[in-house]
Amino acid sequence: MHVAIIGAGPTGLFLGAALARRGHRVTVVDRDAGPAPDGGWARRGVMQFHHAHGFRPQVGDALRAEIPEALDAWVAAGAEPITFTLPDGRLMPGGMRSRRETFERALRATVVGTPGLTLRRGHVDAVALDGVDATGLRVDGEDLPADLVLDASGRAGRATRALRAAPSLTGRTGVAYVDRQYRLRPGADPGPMSNPLAWQADLDGYQVIVFRHERGIFSVLVVRPTADPDLALLRHDAAFDAACRVVPGLDAWTDPERAEPITPVLAGGALINHYRGQAALDGSIHRRFVAVGDAVATTTPMFGRGITTSLMQARELLRRLDDGAGPDDVAVGFDAWCGTHMRPWVADHVRMDSVMLDRWAGGDVDLTRRLPSDLIMTAAQVDPAIGAALPPYLAMLAGPDCLDAVEPLAREVYRRGWRPSPAEGPSRDELAGVLRGTPVPA
Repeated sequence: MHVAIIGAGPTGLFLGAALARRGHRVTVVDRDAGPAPDGGWARRGVMQFHHAHGFRPQVGDALRAEIPEALDAWVAAGAEPITFTLPDGRLMPGGMRSRRETFERALRATVVGTPGLTLRRGHVDAVALDGVDATGLRVDGEDLPADLVLDASGRAGRATRALRAAPSLTGRTGVAYVDRQYRLRPGADPGPMSNPLAWQADLDGYQVIVFRHERGIFSVLVVRPTADPDLALLRHDAAFDAACRVVPGLDAWTDPERAEPITPVLAGGALINHYRGQAALDGSIHRRFVAVGDAVATTTPMFGRGITTSLMQARELLRRLDDGAGPDDVAVGFDAWCGTHMRPWVADHVRMDSVMLDRWAGGDVDLTRRLPSDLIMTAAQVDPAIGAALPPYLAMLAGPDCLDAVEPLAREVYRRGWRPSPAEGPSRDELAGVLRGTPVPA
């Protein structure tokens, strides 16, 4: 069959190559032309391309199963395996350290030239329909007929917006972030780590996270309430540098003797948790059309789950096609699977993000409802028995409900009156004073 895919990001490229290797004819359409002759790659319109990412074990597993050459190219570009040590001493894979840019360059370079796969630069105007059947795409005013249309254009894709109902689970988080990439100097050791994935500190009114990447590169994130005009000054390099100097832990990571910045401060866009199934407003599901990846589920970046959830979906879609589902019916079963396996991750973030804002505003732990996952994990500081449940959750080898068994233990910790103290460092008001005293461009 001929498959038309909207979007040449990780999901579209992965599916395009995998389907072409199965003998299908695939056309992937994207406005982006790929890396320039000088090697630069702006990826305009893809804000997250240069921001911090986490890669769980499922990403490497997906490449190993479908495009092993891409995994080899990624590792050759510097991607580093992560390993968790379980309480009993066993080792568990935790994913890979890498920038998204490094991952996407390796994937694109590998799949370009795949027999049966065409990358077409252009703008998708709309999905062509015959009743409830998708029949192809309209690209720059021309028809592109197809037997199956896949939307891998992301949450904000416009061409398919009318084909599905509004998200069933969504919400602005009320938080924003900025981040900046650094590189360790030759011979310098990394700074402190909270776990093999990242270092994190929850301070009074804001949060800081360090994600390690490949070859000594790392990203520093500062997460703040969206409505805080003083902390919005962090978008300026000088203010960001000032914050790093006064936050313990960040001062170690960004010490000029240890590391140097390799990007300016990168401001993130509005953070939205979002789950949107395949059904249209009337509950029907279009045939020969499937939305996949960020078009179905997106979560805030503090846990770096985006590429992982997208490739988990892509592999499930391939599995269903391999098992005999056709263009007319594959979306129905895929939609049910996403509701079971993807929606819970979005709900997990919705719960965590809303409660985090309440805590920043001085609210107490609500013991009348299930504790959010971050508070369950934090309670492991008091009850080590909680810690055994954390690695599968962090590596996404089990769903958020894997914490249900230890949630009562965490609840008891908080019922007895324990509360996590803010990490050592300036409060929100103290940090705001530092930022206001830092000269920044008008």
